[in-house]
Amino acid sequence: MATKTLKAQKRIRQQLAHLIQRFYRLERAGRKFIPGKTKVRYSGGFFGEQEVTAMLNTILDGWLGLSVVGEKFENRLAAYLRAPYTLATNSGSAATLLTMAALTSRLRPDPLRPGDEVVTPACTFATTVAAIVHQGLVPRFVDVELATLNPTVEHLAAAINKKTRAILIPHTLGNPNDMPKVMKLAREHKLYVVEDNCDGLGSEFNGKKTGSFGHLGAESFYPAHHLTTGGEGGAVIINDHEFYKIVMTLRNWGRGCWCLASEKHPLGACRNRFNYTLEGNIPVDHRYYFSELGYNLKLTEAQAAMGIVQLRRFPKMAQRRRDNFKSLYGFFKHYEKFFYLPTSLPQADPCWFAFPLTLREKVPFSRNEILAYLEEKRIEGRSLFAGNITRHPALRGVNYRVSGSLKNSDQVLKQTFFVGVWPGIGAREMAYMKEIFIDYLKRF
Repeated sequence: MATKTLKAQKRIRQQLAHLIQRFYRLERAGRKFIPGKTKVRYSGGFFGEQEVTAMLNTILDGWLGLSVVGEKFENRLAAYLRAPYTLATNSGSAATLLTMAALTSRLRPDPLRPGDEVVTPACTFATTVAAIVHQGLVPRFVDVELATLNPTVEHLAAAINKKTRAILIPHTLGNPNDMPKVMKLAREHKLYVVEDNCDGLGSEFNGKKTGSFGHLGAESFYPAHHLTTGGEGGAVIINDHEFYKIVMTLRNWGRGCWCLASEKHPLGACRNRFNYTLEGNIPVDHRYYFSELGYNLKLTEAQAAMGIVQLRRFPKMAQRRRDNFKSLYGFFKHYEKFFYLPTSLPQADPCWFAFPLTLREKVPFSRNEILAYLEEKRIEGRSLFAGNITRHPALRGVNYRVSGSLKNSDQVLKQTFFVGVWPGIGAREMAYMKEIFIDYLKRF
């Protein structure tokens, strides 16, 4: 392309960036919180002109599918998590699905087989269970503690039997499990560990990031989560090179080619692209050699560009979450006669997704009554995902097993809800939220 054209395009890009900046400055200037009218959301995407400009630039570059920008995002995310690899996906649910698909892959020397059991808490999100069931595996559900909303290691240990092959453990609302003990238990019983870290980007246990302990992990970049990639998005966290190749194959249509877009060579990074054969000595282009029946679960370049900017901003965003959580915890300490407050383990440093509250026994109001009151006052609240997933119609006819009682999961189903701590909640929103809780609780 002629130098003159390139210079003109560069000027136009600069003009577009300036217009986007002006747009967001006007948007911020016009933003005004009006108590009782402006919605206090429980969470949402927290982004501005930098993210939108980065996304626009990738679109103007002309290649929309996951490529070199995606690789850069994956590498930076892996560096942040201090994990060997990550692979970007189109959602956190897709990431969890890929972890289970990788464990059952025929490319593994010891794949999980239909009927093998995966221990997981009953207090969970639906697609976490779906990932197990869709691979022909059997979830064995355990209960959680009301304080942490996570299972104990004792819960997990009691569920292990000769059919157990893996543990799928969520860090509920970003509250870390005792992962060193979980990993020790897994080693003793030769089990795989998958962390559902969709709620927990930035959380740590003993200074190590959640999601990086297990053989595999899943992250979500849905707008409500800690970091967003423009609507949807996720990533698989991987601690093993063979798993890295398998997850890439499964994510990329089942194609048995692991060459990266950045490794620009006509014969591929392996320099061997046209020397592969199928059974019967039939020649095949390795880029169209399929070793698995996979999926297409990739992120786009524009989303990856947004993710790179979000990662740069993430330390401040994470600190805002922690500050908001601390503020609400100090407030609700005065109302412990109504609520069980969230608790984390001594070695844990959660980057909370939200602030959970569980109603105590015999309180004079129900969970749905207080949620309805909050919504009436323009404050968003949510129940804690599925609560006890076994109570939902989605599990009808599904082969699953239960270890012990699920009484706490039942209580979560009936009595637990959460409100927001995301960076979009500032001092005015926080003060209003506390005021509304005071108004509601003072009558009892």
